Amino acid sequence: MSTPTYEQAIAGLTAPGAPFEIVTETVVDRPMRLFKNRERSMREKITNAGERGDLDCFVQGERRIGYGDVRRLAFGASRQLARAHGFERGDRFAVLAYNSPDWILSLFGAVSLGGVGVGLNGWWTAEEIEYGINDSGSRYLVVDERLYPRVESLAGKLPSLETIFFIGDDPPPGTVPIDELLVPHDDAPDGPIDEDDPFIILYTSGTTGRPKGCITTHRGTIAQITGIVLSGVVGAVVAGVSPVPADGAQTASLLTSPLFHVGGLHSNLCAGLTTGAKMVFTEGKFDAEQVMQLIERERINVWGAIPTMLHRVVHHPKVEAYDLSSIARVSFGGAPTPPETIERAREVLPIEPTFANAYGLTETHGVATVNGGKDLLEKKTSIGRPMPLLDMEAMGEDGEPVPDGELGELWIRGPLVTPGYWNRPEATAEAIQDGWLHTGDLAYRDADGFFFVVDRAKDMIIRGGENVYCVEIENCLAEHPEIDEAAIVGVPDAEFGERVKAIVRRVPGSELSESAARKQVADHLAAFKVPEFVEFIDHPLPRNAAGKILKNVLRGTGDVPFDPENLT
Repeated sequence: MSTPTYEQAIAGLTAPGAPFEIVTETVVDRPMRLFKNRERSMREKITNAGERGDLDCFVQGERRIGYGDVRRLAFGASRQLARAHGFERGDRFAVLAYNSPDWILSLFGAVSLGGVGVGLNGWWTAEEIEYGINDSGSRYLVVDERLYPRVESLAGKLPSLETIFFIGDDPPPGTVPIDELLVPHDDAPDGPIDEDDPFIILYTSGTTGRPKGCITTHRGTIAQITGIVLSGVVGAVVAGVSPVPADGAQTASLLTSPLFHVGGLHSNLCAGLTTGAKMVFTEGKFDAEQVMQLIERERINVWGAIPTMLHRVVHHPKVEAYDLSSIARVSFGGAPTPPETIERAREVLPIEPTFANAYGLTETHGVATVNGGKDLLEKKTSIGRPMPLLDMEAMGEDGEPVPDGELGELWIRGPLVTPGYWNRPEATAEAIQDGWLHTGDLAYRDADGFFFVVDRAKDMIIRGGENVYCVEIENCLAEHPEIDEAAIVGVPDAEFGERVKAIVRRVPGSELSESAARKQVADHLAAFKVPEFVEFIDHPLPRNAAGKILKNVLRGTGDVPFDPENLT
């Protein structure tokens, strides 16, 4: 019997009475396609996950936490927050920490009470952290011992922040040990949570120079997660294999993407909770050899990787020294993936895993399109086809879809689209119009329905999965008294996708050094935003008649050798 086509598999799995049945409902005065048999909040997801009892849920080092204990610890945190710390529905609860079970358990404790999580970027400086806490109005903050030095000076001086929970062995005075929050309790909170309530605010850099708090909701998160699970089932059906392990074994998933990104929290961790996976956390900063050790020890089947991470592993000199034969599926997103990296992965991994490339934004709660399996090998540069709940078009300047094969701006509509940015009505109105998210990405669709993103209309660099907005760095450099003007461009790179380059015109007579220019940025912005290349010029930057810098003239020039050992 022949295997079904993609279209046939989608139609069968989403039909009336099918496991992923799709219905149309009115949401905020707009008809939307939704999964009929869905959870209505992330609290319900934790409740359901807990039914798996002693099955491993989180693994980090020697620490192992079963699904039942995840539920009890999360709901215990809810109880402690309400009883001991005055937590109320709608309160913002920020987390600034390296990936760990405590990150997740404390977050779900807060959101199960109807609170709003706030994921703070672990690479931010103290100045950026202060901005994020003030902008979100967070009353509570979870911080670990490695990042606490960045917030120590902020304690007691931020108007909204009342309580700091500390992950580590020696809680500083004035902080609450995380163990006093994570006290097991069996019963779930019973306060109201609406599907369209915010789940967590995640910050995405804006072209105006300050990060914007993108709201992700319970509805959007659950729809995106269910869409990922559906995509996995469809891929298996089309490939003619079972969507679940033949021996009934638990899937083991490696979590390396930071939880303050939708790729780490929504698309990897929350999807793993849904499928009952064992989720294995790395420890500390990303280390390719540690990843290979974990794959071998924990028999990892699934890895959701940032392309830079995959590149480092498959090019590691010891890649053949470890048993990586358990890997069955590798997905990647957050940045363009060079075809060379995919080919190298196929060479060094001892079996033929299924690869999948995903496209999404914080504004779409993560994954919006998937291209996997044979489709990816045939269309290596495509982002794939959209989730079945979404409408997606390449739009012309007149707001109408362009014909297949022609370039337009990628627009997305559906329940995965964010309701907007926290306290930013003007930015929301600019990004979302008549229900359509204007992504700023230039794309086309081919005759088979596959989308290809070819450029970014927004002035942005993606470095190792991190969005770097040029204007933020340009503004920072312009504040230096010895800099007349500066432009930031991306330099193509096989490992990171792009690296950050500054083109600087000094004021007459200045002898400003490259290191001083980098320090100007490092003193104010996160390490991944610090230019790795600095080129000084004596002539004015090229501009058009309207005064806009002509980045197309500047991109890709002046390659400079760079030592990757200096990277954070």
